[in-house]
Amino acid sequence: MNEHPLYLDGNALAGPLGEVFTTDPTTAWRLCPACRLPATLAQLHVYGPEPGLTARCPGCAAVALRVVTQPGHLWLQLGSGAGAFRFSRPHDRVRNPG
Repeated sequence: MNEHPLYLDGNALAGPLGEVFTTDPTTAWRLCPACRLPATLAQLHVYGPEPGLTARCPGCAAVALRVVTQPGHLWLQLGSGAGAFRFSRPHDRVRNPG
């Protein structure tokens, strides 16, 4: 029996995206531009963990988003486009003593 599933559900994105968004991101829904299937973030098929998490449409496997965390930052790419957003991760900011 395989110890590691082929994919996780979209709830695996709650931690990384919860650092950026103030509401529960798993309840957000999208309409897949490729197959037109409506699905919530929690319904997406998530692959990873390294180098980051890739969430795909449960209907056609088109890339919905990618999330990569690194010390101090979170990168978010929506769809399969070439660009990504970089967010600061507040709990990783360096604090100056004093």
